[in-house]
Amino acid sequence: MPIVAPSLLAADFSDLKGAVALAEKGGADWLHLDVMDGRFVPNLTIGPPVIRSLRKLTGLPFDTHLMIEKPDHLLEDFREAGADLITVHVEACTHLHRTVQRIKELGAKAGVSINPATPVSLIADILPHVDLVLVMTVNPGFGAQSFIVHSLEKIREAAAMIRRINPDVYLEVDGGIDGTTAPQVVAAGATVLVAGNFVFGSSDPAAAIHILKSAADGAKTPHRGDSASI
Repeated sequence: MPIVAPSLLAADFSDLKGAVALAEKGGADWLHLDVMDGRFVPNLTIGPPVIRSLRKLTGLPFDTHLMIEKPDHLLEDFREAGADLITVHVEACTHLHRTVQRIKELGAKAGVSINPATPVSLIADILPHVDLVLVMTVNPGFGAQSFIVHSLEKIREAAAMIRRINPDVYLEVDGGIDGTTAPQVVAAGATVLVAGNFVFGSSDPAAAIHILKSAADGAKTPHRGDSASI
């Protein structure tokens, strides 16, 4: 089954403790934390203080997605707050190799993300050095957006590149993931599914997580998604 990482962006921010408990109860593998600065994307969300508070509540790996300008200035803060995996955007990093190297020096796993309009070819040089690639299947900044259908081809392209260059890399998708799109993206090669509204907008988040895991049965891919350990 794929790794399922519910996104707290879609949770009730007045009860994040409850949201974490629901994710754990439902069998979530990771927690996805969307960090937005109002500049790289048109929204503001959480920062290191909130992550530090959440870290006290759970042992689930924190999959931290930095949708911010100049992430290098804050990498240490997010790592100290409890981020296990830190993903930065290709579009936001002037010196991507240096940023990835710094994440690893801090003891975290490193990920790179690409927006819907960014070609997969731009991650080829960094693939030997990262642990995760995140393909955005919506334009980042807000939850509850519709899945961009032509992203399936990008996922296939990224999966082929990963198999050729670094098969240990997780291939994560984020945006419009639900019971219908989950098996499609897993069949295309995704090994980690991020879902916000489908999980926390559901009357039964645990059942929603189960749907994501079971919907991909038979579409499993042979690389890193077999393990949920960061």
